[in-house]
Amino acid sequence: MTKSQNNPYEGLQRAFHEPKRLAIMAALIGTPSQEMTFTELKAGCDLTDGNLNRHLKTLEEAGAVAFRRSPGPGRSQTIVSLTKGGHRAFLEYLIALEEVLKIAAAAAKPQAAAESTGSALAKAVRA
Repeated sequence: MTKSQNNPYEGLQRAFHEPKRLAIMAALIGTPSQEMTFTELKAGCDLTDGNLNRHLKTLEEAGAVAFRRSPGPGRSQTIVSLTKGGHRAFLEYLIALEEVLKIAAAAAKPQAAAESTGSALAKAVRA
């Protein structure tokens, strides 16, 4: 059993856990080529140029994405690609996140059951 299997919280990598970086990674992994233009990412993730640049720099430092310039009509475009290591690390992150969510859901079930039966404890918590 790996370290993250013993403690799935350790698999929640900071590089991916921020919501906008999670959106960037999900967008990239969801495309057949696993790459998008800077403009596509900006629009798809609802980010400004500066915010997208900051998040991409963090992902690049983690080895998750790479950049290349592609000549286009007028001016060149920046293409953001998911690296092989980034692909693998993001899938590992998703597995850890899924485990953490299962733990949270299991812990919440007794509370949800108590609230639905109207127990005194559940009433006190809601008050």
